[in-house]
Amino acid sequence: MEHKRIDENKIIDGTRTAQSIKDEVRELTADLQAKHGITPGLAFMLVGDDPASRSYVASKEKACAYCGFHSTTLRLPDDTPEADILAQIDRWNIDPDIHGILVQLPLPAHVDEDRVIEAISPRKDVDGFHPINVGKLVIGQECFLPCTPAGIQELLVRSAVETAGRHVVVVGRSNIVGKPIANILLQKAAGANAVVTVTHSAAPDIGLYTRQADVLIVATGRVNTITADMVKEGVAVIDVGINRVEDATRERGYRLVGDVDFDGVAPKASRITPVPGGVGPMTIAMLMKNTHASALRTIAQRQAGGGRQTGR
Repeated sequence: MEHKRIDENKIIDGTRTAQSIKDEVRELTADLQAKHGITPGLAFMLVGDDPASRSYVASKEKACAYCGFHSTTLRLPDDTPEADILAQIDRWNIDPDIHGILVQLPLPAHVDEDRVIEAISPRKDVDGFHPINVGKLVIGQECFLPCTPAGIQELLVRSAVETAGRHVVVVGRSNIVGKPIANILLQKAAGANAVVTVTHSAAPDIGLYTRQADVLIVATGRVNTITADMVKEGVAVIDVGINRVEDATRERGYRLVGDVDFDGVAPKASRITPVPGGVGPMTIAMLMKNTHASALRTIAQRQAGGGRQTGR
């Protein structure tokens, strides 16, 4: 672990937790194949040649192979017409061997991301971004949860961080992290049932809210958003940020840090995620979990006489 002077018992190890989840999914997949002849299938679409997107998709492909999934990746040039992208999504929507569809974001400027997300069948929206799944999340119905927020909840549960009746403060209001994790944790359900406050860049003093937090979740994309004077003793901290800062002592010339001043905040925290090795690995693990769940649902569809999976 990079931060040697911090009590290791405080560290919420996302790398180890993510591996445990992938191991569980791998066993469940083998059981699904043996008993029902179903192999979870995940389709990736990568439009353009963004290096970060290529890396993300490669990591997801590797996780699919580990979990025993079938995966396919369609790589398209960045000038691909939006109509062609939508047509391919429609083909995957009706493909019974594909249980999850993931279009890697961001997309080129000429493509409407909202239209692409809405074209994916909610039943195969394993990213949890479709408006139908978002709506179900808000009202507490079963749905695919967005992978990063779902991973945060899983880290809290598996690290025995209590949320019921506790004050959770979320810093950041993005559609990918801030809004969904707030809605997940305020549900009257196990691993949630929290009193949730969302604060963000419009607040004159974010610290006014963060100092009240029993559990603090930070997703702003800004280094040192949270410093030691902004938290109380015993807070559990989930740092979602991944930021590059220049570091001449590193071979690559930079290091990765979160949105929280780890060395300042960790001594006051009861539990804290590191960066890297905290929330990041959980996103892919939860994608695998969602895809397996989608494949599992096909059993009920078969038993109900649904035949081929049409998705919509």
